[in-house]
Amino acid sequence: MTCSPSSDCPKQSTMRMVGCGILHKEVDFLIVKNGWNIETQFLDSSLHNYFNRLYTELNEALGANEDNGAETVVFYGSCHPKMDGVLQQHHTLRTQGQNCIVMLLGYERFMAELSKGAYFLLEDWALTWEPMLTKAFGTNVAVVREIFHSSHSSIIAIRTPCSADFTAEAEAAARFVDLPLIWIDVTLDHLETVLDDAIQRKQRGDP
Repeated sequence: MTCSPSSDCPKQSTMRMVGCGILHKEVDFLIVKNGWNIETQFLDSSLHNYFNRLYTELNEALGANEDNGAETVVFYGSCHPKMDGVLQQHHTLRTQGQNCIVMLLGYERFMAELSKGAYFLLEDWALTWEPMLTKAFGTNVAVVREIFHSSHSSIIAIRTPCSADFTAEAEAAARFVDLPLIWIDVTLDHLETVLDDAIQRKQRGDP
């Protein structure tokens, strides 16, 4: 499976997928590939570092879509302790999986790598790595490294068929936290199944 630009994306939609922008290229590609009649609205992937902002921005996005009469499905994992409450409030549901990495790799592969101390790096995070971390944890590099070393032994950079070449950015990210860099290539098969399941559940009117 390879990604390429397409002009076949539906122009009208009866549903909107609201969620994290970390895999925006992959999600948009799969929507076009499958001809799903759904629009996307992506929020900043760095919101995971700010629970208050994540809650507020997701809640506001879903509320605005409700006001406009749009049905929604949410592309997030259990990324906020009040996620279920937000979904119930707006009468919607989310993609199944603990987080976006689980949705991409599958639970077994995710847990196998996590058990070895991996921190998973996607293209979107690599491109904004240093300013994202220093904004969240401060500018003392020693402190940032201590945070990462306390629970991680390596950085796993994930390439998908939609990834651009972010080799330099991934290498810089690994240097910044002083961890070895490992590359893995993944297909979009598992993510495709997760998205299809969420869309079908929403169309059936599942709770």
